[in-house]
Amino acid sequence: MALSQTELTRIALDITSGLSNRDRFSRLLDIIRQNLNCDAAALLAFQGQQFIPLAIDGLNADVLGRRFRLDEHPRLEAIARAGDIVRFPADSDLADPYDGLIPNQGDELKVHACIGLPLFASERLIGAVTIDGFDPDQFRNFTNNELRSLSAIAAVSLNNALMIDRLEKAALQSQDSGTVISVDSDVEMIGQSRTMQSLNKEIKVVASTDLNVLILGETGTGKELIAKAVHQGSNRNASPLVYLNCAALPESVAESELFGHVKGAFTGAISNRSGKFELADKGTLFLDEIGELPLTLQAKLLRVLQYGDIQKIGDDRSRKVDVRIIAATNKDLKQEILAGRFRADLYHRLSVFPLMVPPLRERDDDITLLCGYFVERCRQKLGIKNLSLSPASLGLMKQYDWPGNIRELEHALHRAAVLAKAQANDDLPQILPQHFDMAGQTNSKQTSHTHDATPSYRLPSAASLKEATDQFQSQYINQILAENNGKWAATARQLKVDSGNLHRLAKRLGLKKQNP
Repeated sequence: MALSQTELTRIALDITSGLSNRDRFSRLLDIIRQNLNCDAAALLAFQGQQFIPLAIDGLNADVLGRRFRLDEHPRLEAIARAGDIVRFPADSDLADPYDGLIPNQGDELKVHACIGLPLFASERLIGAVTIDGFDPDQFRNFTNNELRSLSAIAAVSLNNALMIDRLEKAALQSQDSGTVISVDSDVEMIGQSRTMQSLNKEIKVVASTDLNVLILGETGTGKELIAKAVHQGSNRNASPLVYLNCAALPESVAESELFGHVKGAFTGAISNRSGKFELADKGTLFLDEIGELPLTLQAKLLRVLQYGDIQKIGDDRSRKVDVRIIAATNKDLKQEILAGRFRADLYHRLSVFPLMVPPLRERDDDITLLCGYFVERCRQKLGIKNLSLSPASLGLMKQYDWPGNIRELEHALHRAAVLAKAQANDDLPQILPQHFDMAGQTNSKQTSHTHDATPSYRLPSAASLKEATDQFQSQYINQILAENNGKWAATARQLKVDSGNLHRLAKRLGLKKQNP
């Protein structure tokens, strides 16, 4: 069935009706699938030499969270460089980016019809539409001119959405003089749930101001990413974002870390040293785990916030600094104030604009996207050809509470990916990952599948406390060691333990051979 001019006009009117971008993109793909009778379709935005899915139809849900780099996906690279409609031969040797990602089609797509529609605005590539059909002759009746018309309509829809997004950001960033500050950055917030949409709006609003920001949320929710988004969306984004973990600061050096010192100020001060405030001048200082800052330093921090000047240790002179503070904590600071561990006046100075980061258990709609994002990163990092989650595994993951939030999710996926690769490469027996099953396919086209498993953290009940503790430590150290590609120093840093202590513990647990 060919596309008539009337049908193309109706498609254009349907797509450009008063809808949100997300609904408009979904409607576009729905209309394409109906009119072209395709089995799968995707609308992709082009950004930073990669394609980012905006809407999908007929593909696994986690595809929305994936990022497809051109240098790893030859079909998408061909679409990006073609400048016109691309019809791939049914027996094309180019790997399909959706291998293993179309329901009920296995790990590798068979001979099929595939078309790529590059989307342009002012001769600049802004995205693409991919269309797949299981019948090799599925799209033979559609002419290139008809597909070009469809591509033009999709390009207009996508360009309008991107333009609206830029205008909204510019409105928030504009100053009284009318100057617009660019907010292009590498920070990407993965999530389409209502709570994340609300948080993103609050970030955009506060980023354009100079207000201090207090980020509240559980461990592993991504507070550092929020801080980066606030900084990079601000007028200070050309200046540094300086990071300081207050929890890792010994009280003896904390003041020097914050304010700096001069040569000879104390034993070991062999040269002048700039503190974090000085390094962050004209920029932003991110104080992570602010609830751990000693009370004596809280008073000095309050003075900087009140008067804007710092004094190095051993120096009688003070210096003015222009620093925006973003603080973060997983503690309830109001309870800390009642307990006498945090100053009420400092809390009120920091919490001018609080941002509450939702835990992952309140973001059910985002778990699928985050899984796709992290699985694709694991696939790239480990050099695995195809890596995918089964629907059953995805269902199990959405049922789990994730007390460690996004960090726990990322580590669990990484561990499962490492195990899947090991099975394929080394022909090891089937190993059940701790949380769920994954299927991995290596470059040698060997495939490893794990069985479905319910999430479980239960240790053997018959074990003594010491045995159970040793078992947990062994499993956890092995997991982090695998994530760091067998590097013990990096593992020690991630575990936040002394490297020598980790080696001794590993030997006691039998993870390393004892010296003869």
